[in-house]
Amino acid sequence: MIPSALEFIREIAGGHGQLAVFLDYDGTLTPIVSHPEEAVLSDSMRQTLRELAARAPVVAILSGRELDDVRRRVNIDSIVYAGSHGFDIAGPHGLRRQMATEFLSNLDMAEKELHAVLGGISGARVERKRFSVAAHYRNVKENDVPKVEQAVSEVATRHRGLRRMEGKKVFELLPAIAWDKGKAMLWLLETLGLERGNIRPIFIGDDRTDEDAFRALEQRGIGILVSEQSQPTGAKYSLKDPAEVEYFLRALSAHLPA
Repeated sequence: MIPSALEFIREIAGGHGQLAVFLDYDGTLTPIVSHPEEAVLSDSMRQTLRELAARAPVVAILSGRELDDVRRRVNIDSIVYAGSHGFDIAGPHGLRRQMATEFLSNLDMAEKELHAVLGGISGARVERKRFSVAAHYRNVKENDVPKVEQAVSEVATRHRGLRRMEGKKVFELLPAIAWDKGKAMLWLLETLGLERGNIRPIFIGDDRTDEDAFRALEQRGIGILVSEQSQPTGAKYSLKDPAEVEYFLRALSAHLPA
C-alpha cells in the first residue's frame, strides 16, 4: 500500500519550488454517487479550492465531465477547467483549447447507436458530452453488465475513429487520438509557462483515467490516488476519500506562502 499523503504534507508542501495543483472531480472533490447529477461540491471544499488558488500558481480541474458542467459545479473563476478528459480546456485570461473537433460527427452517430441498443437494458444510461459518449452501468443488474460492455465495444468497432475507455462503472467512447488527462496537464504546464524547474505539479484523482496523469508525473511531480483499497497505480501517495482530500488541500494551502 502506498503511503498516505497526510503523513507527508510537510515534505510535499516544503520541497523545492512552487506547487501546481491538478484535481479530478468525481470521487476526488465529491463522493461517487449513483446519479452523476447529484455530485455537488460542498461549500467547504469550494472555499478550500479558492484559498488554494490564491496561493498556488495554478489550480486546475481535469474531469471526464462536460466542460460547462464541471465549471458550473465548481464555480471559481480563477482556476482552469479541462472537461471531457482534457479534450476541452478553458481558463482565465482567454485560455482555450479544444481537441479533435473533427470527430464530433462520429460521436453523434455513436450516441444514437448506443441509445438504440441500451434502451432495453434497465438502469443503463447514455450520457453525451461534447467530446465523448458515456454508457453508465452503475444502476444496471450485474448479469446485464456484459451486455452493456458488448454494445459499447461493437459501436467502437464500427467507428474506427473512436476508442473505448473504461472508468468506474462506465464505458466511454472518445476520439482515437493520443490525448488524455496526462497530456492535457503537460500542455497546461507548458502553455502557462510552468515548465521551469521550480514548479512541482501534483495530480489527485481516483479513477483509471487518472493513471495517465500519474504516469505523466513520474519523473517530475507527485501523483496522489484517492482510494480506500490498495491497487496498482502510478501514484506515489494515497488519500482515502474526498474528506481526506479536503483536509489535505487545506493543510497544503496553509503551508504555502500567501
